Amino acid sequence: MTELRCDQTVAWSALQGHWQAHGRDLDLRTLFHADPDRVNRLTIQAPEVLGDLSRCKWDVATTRHLFDLARECQIEARRDAMLRGEVINLSEGREVLHTALRAPKGQAPHSDQVHAVLDQMLAFVERVRATAGGSQSGDIHDVVNIGIGGSDLGPQMVVAALDPFVHPRLRFHFVSNVDGHDLAEVLRRVDAKHTLFIVASKTFTTLETMANAHVAKRWFLEQGGQDIARHFVATTTNVQAAAEFGVTTTFGFWDWVGGRYSMWSSIGLPIALALGAEHFRSMLAGAHDMDGHFASAPLERNLPVCLGLLDLWYRNFHGYASRCVAPYHHGLRRLPTYLQQLVMESNGKGVDAHGAELNCSTSAVVWGEPGTNAQHAFFQMIHQGTDVIPVDFILIKRPTFSEEAWLSPALRTMLEKQHAILLANGLAQAQALMWGKTTDEAEREPRPSTASKTVPARELALQRTFPGNRPSLTLLLDELTPKALGALVALYEHRTFVTGALWGINSFDQWGVELGKVLCQEVSSRMQGGELQGMDAATTAMLQRLR
Repeated sequence: MTELRCDQTVAWSALQGHWQAHGRDLDLRTLFHADPDRVNRLTIQAPEVLGDLSRCKWDVATTRHLFDLARECQIEARRDAMLRGEVINLSEGREVLHTALRAPKGQAPHSDQVHAVLDQMLAFVERVRATAGGSQSGDIHDVVNIGIGGSDLGPQMVVAALDPFVHPRLRFHFVSNVDGHDLAEVLRRVDAKHTLFIVASKTFTTLETMANAHVAKRWFLEQGGQDIARHFVATTTNVQAAAEFGVTTTFGFWDWVGGRYSMWSSIGLPIALALGAEHFRSMLAGAHDMDGHFASAPLERNLPVCLGLLDLWYRNFHGYASRCVAPYHHGLRRLPTYLQQLVMESNGKGVDAHGAELNCSTSAVVWGEPGTNAQHAFFQMIHQGTDVIPVDFILIKRPTFSEEAWLSPALRTMLEKQHAILLANGLAQAQALMWGKTTDEAEREPRPSTASKTVPARELALQRTFPGNRPSLTLLLDELTPKALGALVALYEHRTFVTGALWGINSFDQWGVELGKVLCQEVSSRMQGGELQGMDAATTAMLQRLR
C-alpha cells in the first residue's frame, strides 16, 4: 500500500483553497439559519453513541473536501490493515490489535490466545468475587492495582465510571505515582489479611510500578502476611520475574497490545473484579460493536472517521491548539485524564512514520473536567477568552441510580430532577458557545445591581458580550452501562487512529516517554552520592541542593 501523508495530497491543496476562499469565515449562526436540515444531516447514530456534529465549524463543502482527503490518504485501507493484523507499528515491528481483544472467538487474529487468557482471568475473577467481603482470612475486601500509564488510567477510569455495577463488598484503589505518598495513603486504609494486590507491568520491570510493588510486599510481610502467592497477582508476560517476586498467578498479554489500548486485555483485571465476568464481557461487546461500525460504515456516516477529520480541520486550518472534554456525568470524571494519554501519547509526534519531519501541527492538548464543575472553573475562558477551544460535551440521557433499591421514591425523584438540571446545563453551554450575546443585547439587559454606577452602560455591556460562533460537539449515550462505555472508549480510540493516519504518524509507539526514563536512572544514582561531573549546570546545582 502506497501511503500518502495528508499534506502531500491533491485534496490537501483543494482544502487549503477552500479555507482561503470560504472555510475560515464560517459562522455557525449563519449556517443554521441557511440550512434547516443541518442537525439531521450532521447527526450520526453509532452503536450506543449518538454524535451531534451540527455545532462543529464546517459546512457541506468542508466535509466534501475532508472526505476526499480521507480517501486519497487511503483511510479505509489503513483501517483494514490494522484490523487484519498487519504490522503497522513500524518503529517497533508490531501488529496493532487491541480490537482483537474484544472480538468474539474466531472473529479476529490471535483469537485462541485471547480467549484462553480471557477465560482464565474471568474464572479467577468469579472465584475472588464469590467470597468477597467475607470474614475468613484471605477473603478479599480491598483490591489495590499497582501500575502506571495504560496499566492505571484505563482501569481507574472504568471502575469509577461504572460504580453502580461494582461489587458492593469490594473497594478499589489505584496506585501509580512513584511518590510514596500515593501508596502510603492506600496502605493505611487496608487490612493485609483481606487485600489483593495486582502488579500490572508487561515486563515486570517498570520502575514506578516495581518500586511500589516492593514496598507493598514489605508492608504485607510486616503486617503478618504470609501467603504472598494468594494476595499478589500479576498481569505480565515476564512469568519468571513474577515468580521470583513470589507471584504464582499471572495473566499475560502480547506486544501487539499498546499500553494505552490495554484495558481490554488482562490489564483490565481490576475492571473485571469490580464488574464481574458478565459485565466485563458486555464492555468488550460494546467496543466490538463500535469496531464493526468503524470497519463498515460509509465514511460520510462513520462517526470515528468524521471526528478524526474534524480534529485535523480544527488543528491544521483553524489553528485550535487544544480540545476540552466535558462529560456531564460524575462517573466520567477520569475520562479526560484517560483521553490525555490516548490522544497525546499517540499523536504528539513531530515526524511521520518514516522519520520525515512534519510540515503541519499534530495533536491538540486534550483536557477537561466533568460538567458543572468545569463551568465554575474554566468555562469563562472558553466563552470569552482569546483562544477558541472546541468542546466535546458528553451527555447521558438516563441516570444509573434510578434503579438502585436503597433510594426512597422521594429521593429518587429529587435526584432525577438534578439529573435533568445537569443535562440542561450541558445543552445550555453548547447553545451559549454557538449563539453568544451581542453588545446591544447585553446593553438592553437590566444593569447588575452590584455594578459600579461609575461604569458607563456601553463599557459594562462590552464586558458582558459573548462572541459566539464557538464550536462544540455532543455525544449522547442513553445510559452509562458497561456496553455503552466500551463503545464510547472505542470511538475515541478510532478517532485518534484516523487523525494519526492522516498525518502519517505512527500512533502506536511512544519514544518520547523513553528518554526521561533513561536519564532518571543516571540522575537517581548520582542523587545517592555519585559523581556529579559531566552533568549539566542546572541539574548539578539542583542535585547539590537536594543532597
